[in-house]
Amino acid sequence: MINEKVETALNEQIKKEEHSARLYLSMAIWCEVNGYPGAAAFLYDHTNEETMHQMKFVHYVNDRGGKAVLFNLEQPEGKFDSLMDVFEKVLQHEEYITASINSLYGLTVEEKDYTTGNFLQWYITEQIEEESLMRTILDKISLVGQDKAGMFHIDKELEGMAKNKGTATV
Repeated sequence: MINEKVETALNEQIKKEEHSARLYLSMAIWCEVNGYPGAAAFLYDHTNEETMHQMKFVHYVNDRGGKAVLFNLEQPEGKFDSLMDVFEKVLQHEEYITASINSLYGLTVEEKDYTTGNFLQWYITEQIEEESLMRTILDKISLVGQDKAGMFHIDKELEGMAKNKGTATV
Protein backbone atom coordinates (compact mmCIF):
# COMPACT_ATOMS: atom_id res chain seq x y z
CA MET A 1 0.00 0.00 0.00
CA ILE A 2 1.29 3.43 -0.91
CA ASN A 3 2.08 6.02 1.76
CA GLU A 4 -0.69 8.67 1.89
CA LYS A 5 1.68 11.68 1.81
CA VAL A 6 3.56 10.16 -1.11
CA GLU A 7 0.31 9.40 -2.94
CA THR A 8 -0.78 13.04 -2.59
CA ALA A 9 2.57 14.26 -3.88
CA LEU A 10 2.50 11.81 -6.79
CA ASN A 11 -0.94 13.06 -7.76
CA GLU A 12 0.43 16.61 -7.77
CA GLN A 13 3.22 15.39 -10.04
CA ILE A 14 0.63 13.83 -12.36
CA LYS A 15 -0.93 17.29 -12.64
CA LYS A 16 2.45 18.85 -13.42
CA GLU A 17 3.21 16.27 -16.11
CA GLU A 18 -0.20 16.84 -17.70
CA HIS A 19 0.42 20.59 -17.64
CA SER A 20 3.82 19.99 -19.25
CA ALA A 21 2.15 18.17 -22.14
CA ARG A 22 -0.31 21.03 -22.62
CA LEU A 23 2.44 23.64 -22.41
CA TYR A 24 4.55 21.87 -25.04
CA LEU A 25 1.47 21.45 -27.23
CA SER A 26 0.87 25.19 -27.00
CA MET A 27 4.51 25.83 -27.92
CA ALA A 28 4.31 23.37 -30.82
CA ILE A 29 1.26 25.16 -32.15
CA TRP A 30 3.07 28.51 -31.94
CA CYS A 31 6.07 27.06 -33.79
CA GLU A 32 3.89 25.52 -36.47
CA VAL A 33 2.03 28.75 -37.24
CA ASN A 34 5.21 30.84 -37.10
CA GLY A 35 7.22 28.94 -39.70
CA TYR A 36 9.17 26.47 -37.57
CA PRO A 37 7.81 23.07 -38.64
CA GLY A 38 10.84 21.20 -37.29
CA ALA A 39 10.58 22.81 -33.86
CA ALA A 40 6.83 22.10 -33.95
CA ALA A 41 7.47 18.41 -34.68
CA PHE A 42 10.06 18.30 -31.88
CA LEU A 43 7.62 19.86 -29.41
CA TYR A 44 4.71 17.68 -30.54
CA ASP A 45 6.96 14.71 -29.74
CA HIS A 46 7.71 16.20 -26.33
CA THR A 47 3.98 16.64 -25.78
CA ASN A 48 3.55 12.90 -26.27
CA GLU A 49 6.54 12.18 -24.06
CA GLU A 50 5.10 14.24 -21.20
CA THR A 51 1.80 12.41 -21.55
CA MET A 52 3.71 9.14 -21.30
CA HIS A 53 5.44 10.44 -18.15
CA GLN A 54 2.03 11.30 -16.70
CA MET A 55 0.68 7.85 -17.52
CA LYS A 56 3.65 6.13 -15.86
CA PHE A 57 2.79 8.02 -12.67
CA VAL A 58 -0.92 7.20 -13.01
CA HIS A 59 -0.25 3.48 -13.37
CA TYR A 60 2.31 3.51 -10.57
CA VAL A 61 -0.09 5.13 -8.10
CA ASN A 62 -2.90 2.76 -9.04
CA ASP A 63 -0.64 -0.32 -9.02
CA ARG A 64 0.56 0.53 -5.50
CA GLY A 65 -2.97 0.56 -4.12
CA GLY A 66 -3.57 4.28 -4.39
CA LYS A 67 -5.81 6.19 -6.75
CA ALA A 68 -4.56 8.61 -9.38
CA VAL A 69 -6.49 11.88 -9.43
CA LEU A 70 -6.90 14.42 -12.21
CA PHE A 71 -7.11 18.13 -11.45
CA ASN A 72 -8.27 21.19 -13.34
CA LEU A 73 -5.44 22.80 -15.27
CA GLU A 74 -4.74 26.41 -16.09
CA GLN A 75 -4.44 27.38 -19.73
CA PRO A 76 -0.80 27.23 -20.83
CA GLU A 77 1.01 30.23 -22.21
CA GLY A 78 0.52 30.55 -25.97
CA LYS A 79 2.34 33.72 -27.03
CA PHE A 80 6.08 33.73 -27.54
CA ASP A 81 8.51 36.32 -28.90
CA SER A 82 10.82 33.99 -30.79
CA LEU A 83 12.12 30.46 -31.04
CA MET A 84 14.73 31.44 -28.44
CA ASP A 85 11.91 32.53 -26.14
CA VAL A 86 10.13 29.19 -26.63
CA PHE A 87 13.19 27.13 -25.73
CA GLU A 88 14.17 29.38 -22.83
CA LYS A 89 10.71 28.71 -21.41
CA VAL A 90 11.08 24.98 -22.11
CA LEU A 91 14.34 24.96 -20.14
CA GLN A 92 12.77 26.94 -17.28
CA HIS A 93 9.89 24.48 -17.19
CA GLU A 94 12.22 21.46 -17.23
CA GLU A 95 14.16 22.99 -14.32
CA TYR A 96 10.86 23.41 -12.46
CA ILE A 97 9.97 19.75 -13.12
CA THR A 98 13.45 18.67 -11.99
CA ALA A 99 12.98 20.54 -8.71
CA SER A 100 9.57 18.93 -8.29
CA ILE A 101 10.92 15.41 -8.91
CA ASN A 102 13.81 16.06 -6.50
CA SER A 103 11.38 17.27 -3.84
CA LEU A 104 9.21 14.21 -4.39
CA TYR A 105 12.27 11.98 -4.05
CA GLY A 106 13.16 13.76 -0.81
CA LEU A 107 9.68 13.01 0.51
CA THR A 108 10.11 9.31 -0.29
CA VAL A 109 13.31 9.30 1.76
CA GLU A 110 11.60 11.07 4.68
CA GLU A 111 8.69 8.65 4.53
CA LYS A 112 10.97 5.64 4.02
CA ASP A 113 9.08 4.78 0.82
CA TYR A 114 12.07 3.26 -0.94
CA THR A 115 9.95 1.58 -3.60
CA THR A 116 8.70 4.93 -4.85
CA GLY A 117 12.19 6.39 -4.51
CA ASN A 118 13.44 3.64 -6.78
CA PHE A 119 10.60 4.33 -9.23
CA LEU A 120 11.63 8.01 -9.34
CA GLN A 121 15.22 7.20 -10.36
CA TRP A 122 14.12 6.93 -14.00
CA TYR A 123 12.62 10.45 -13.82
CA ILE A 124 15.74 11.86 -12.18
CA THR A 125 17.89 10.57 -15.04
CA GLU A 126 15.34 11.74 -17.61
CA GLN A 127 15.41 15.27 -16.21
CA ILE A 128 19.20 15.45 -16.46
CA GLU A 129 18.92 14.47 -20.12
CA GLU A 130 16.08 16.93 -20.82
CA GLU A 131 17.85 19.90 -19.27
CA SER A 132 21.06 19.08 -21.12
CA LEU A 133 19.22 18.78 -24.43
CA MET A 134 17.43 22.10 -23.98
CA ARG A 135 20.67 23.87 -23.06
CA THR A 136 22.28 22.47 -26.21
CA ILE A 137 19.39 23.70 -28.34
CA LEU A 138 19.56 27.13 -26.71
CA ASP A 139 23.33 27.28 -27.28
CA LYS A 140 22.78 26.61 -30.98
CA ILE A 141 20.01 29.19 -31.29
CA SER A 142 22.19 31.71 -29.50
CA LEU A 143 25.11 30.89 -31.79
CA VAL A 144 23.15 31.69 -34.96
CA GLY A 145 21.44 34.74 -33.48
CA GLN A 146 19.09 36.32 -36.02
CA ASP A 147 20.71 34.60 -39.02
CA LYS A 148 17.81 33.19 -41.03
CA ALA A 149 19.89 30.49 -42.71
CA GLY A 150 21.16 29.37 -39.31
CA MET A 151 17.64 29.29 -37.87
CA PHE A 152 16.52 27.27 -40.91
CA HIS A 153 19.23 24.69 -40.18
CA ILE A 154 18.36 24.52 -36.49
CA ASP A 155 14.72 23.97 -37.42
CA LYS A 156 15.76 21.16 -39.78
CA GLU A 157 17.86 19.57 -37.03
CA LEU A 158 14.93 19.73 -34.63
CA GLU A 159 12.78 18.07 -37.29
CA GLY A 160 15.40 15.33 -37.64
CA MET A 161 15.39 14.82 -33.88
CA ALA A 162 11.62 14.41 -33.96
CA LYS A 163 11.83 11.86 -36.78
CA ASN A 164 14.55 9.96 -34.94
CA LYS A 165 12.67 10.15 -31.64
CA GLY A 166 15.33 12.22 -29.98
CA THR A 167 18.34 10.14 -30.98
CA ALA A 168 19.90 12.85 -33.14
CA THR A 169 21.82 15.71 -31.57
CA VAL A 170 21.41 19.38 -32.28
